[in-house]
Amino acid sequence: MSGTALRVQTTPTLGQILEDTRALAASLVAGAAARDRDRELPFAAFEQVRAAGIGTLRVPERFGGPGGSVADVIEAVTTLAYGEPNVAHSLRSHFNYTETLYLGPDRPELRHSSRLILDGALFGGAHTEIGTPRPGDIRTTLTREGGVYRLNGHKYYATGTAFCDYVSVSARRDDGEVTRLTLPVNRAGIDIRDDWDGMGQRLTASGSIVFDNVEVLDAEAHASPKTGLGWRHASTFRQLFLMACQAGIVRRILADAVDYAKGQARPITHSHAETARADLFVQRQVGEIAAISHAIDVLIADGARVLDRSHRVLESGAPHVERVLDEATFSIAKAQAVLAPLALKAAEALFNVGGASATSRSRNFDRHWRNIRTITSHNPLSYKEQAIGDWLLNETPPPVDGGYF
Repeated sequence: MSGTALRVQTTPTLGQILEDTRALAASLVAGAAARDRDRELPFAAFEQVRAAGIGTLRVPERFGGPGGSVADVIEAVTTLAYGEPNVAHSLRSHFNYTETLYLGPDRPELRHSSRLILDGALFGGAHTEIGTPRPGDIRTTLTREGGVYRLNGHKYYATGTAFCDYVSVSARRDDGEVTRLTLPVNRAGIDIRDDWDGMGQRLTASGSIVFDNVEVLDAEAHASPKTGLGWRHASTFRQLFLMACQAGIVRRILADAVDYAKGQARPITHSHAETARADLFVQRQVGEIAAISHAIDVLIADGARVLDRSHRVLESGAPHVERVLDEATFSIAKAQAVLAPLALKAAEALFNVGGASATSRSRNFDRHWRNIRTITSHNPLSYKEQAIGDWLLNETPPPVDGGYF
């Protein structure tokens, strides 16, 4: 895990960050197949993320940041996912944190965390627990002991926290209320475990964090994570973030298909073409993947535009804010319902470009399908489609708990 050393000397401009993100993604392409196959966690990549200032994207200019939009973040995430989707996905908790941080009132946490982020700090998350009756149930406890609090519990799906400097934690107080904590990951009693065994996104360190009698100061305890309307916007933002990860993977699938068809693939047995690149069947497969990638890029660009609007409305305090949030929620849900099957189709079509030789473990093309399918497993699409229909037919608002939408 990371420490809390400061790493960024000066805050780069928005243009510099986006340019450095593209350069980092390009560098991550080499070795991506081997890293997944050998399960080599990408710690070094996160030092480059810090050096590039990627984590500062949403820090407003008034706090000394680049003032990037949702669209800027989503394009950066998509670009990173092209190079290494595990790195992109592992930043989800950090950008969820910044998305909610700047929608709340002025408070000590806002100013303190802004300074940390500008100095290179990354924030992970530890909210979900396994073995509870329902997702979202919190058994982790925060109890008062003299002049401090003590945190005890076991979290799972702590995606990316092993690469971060701070962790945001949900816990239940003595009075039964849920509170949010922000702690340095190197605090005594915090044990980040590498026990994620999912078939996809294998390098996201999405396993356990155990809190054993961890000391918590008053200043590290904050309001419930579901206070105000900002968390609803952030919940939808998290869904768009997952879509961006898939979009980047599909861009990589297209690049792999083109490179393979040009360099190694052979025409099928009954083809009249001399090379794979001249084979009409191969051309058609590559063209289909290209069309899918373009459609997905259009979907996430539209989603980013919608969420930039809902962010502006939240900041303005307009009276119609809840309607805007509902519309944004359903807009992203509709896009997810279309995107996921298309992304999986692209991952399968890659094998039609090269046939049996494309299944070589050295190429590890199957990681694309595994990664997409793991990401889409976050939320069953059938429930989203049902909620969309209920909204259109009966004006039923979307569910607003559990981070599902």
